[in-house]
Amino acid sequence: PGTAGTLFALPMFAAFLLLGFTQQALAWACIPAFLVGCWICEITGKALGHPDHGGMVWDEMVSMWLLLSFLPTNAMTWSVAFIVFRFFDTIKPWPISWLDRRVKGGIGVMLDDLIAAGFSLLVMTIVLQNDLI
Repeated sequence: PGTAGTLFALPMFAAFLLLGFTQQALAWACIPAFLVGCWICEITGKALGHPDHGGMVWDEMVSMWLLLSFLPTNAMTWSVAFIVFRFFDTIKPWPISWLDRRVKGGIGVMLDDLIAAGFSLLVMTIVLQNDLI
């Protein structure tokens, strides 16, 4: 489900751009989306009896939107960004794994993906600055 949620974030982000939103506006919109996500994931996790249920994908979507808002809008960049984000979200290297184990509830669900997006942005910046794609 996390992969599907991340994948679904791509056409949603493109639709936002087609509707006239700027990447800067979408980056700012990720702040309230993150905060609402903390609340939504807290409630949904309790209702489902699993704090980070696989069916909850708001965390992946918001984090992917944030990542895309800082990248060039082309299919190759977005494809590589998708792969890089899924790598960090799945593998959870330190400090993502540390946060994932210690920060619970809705904030924990949202935070590990946010940090994965940050790592992804770092990698994508290096990739783009060195013309690797």
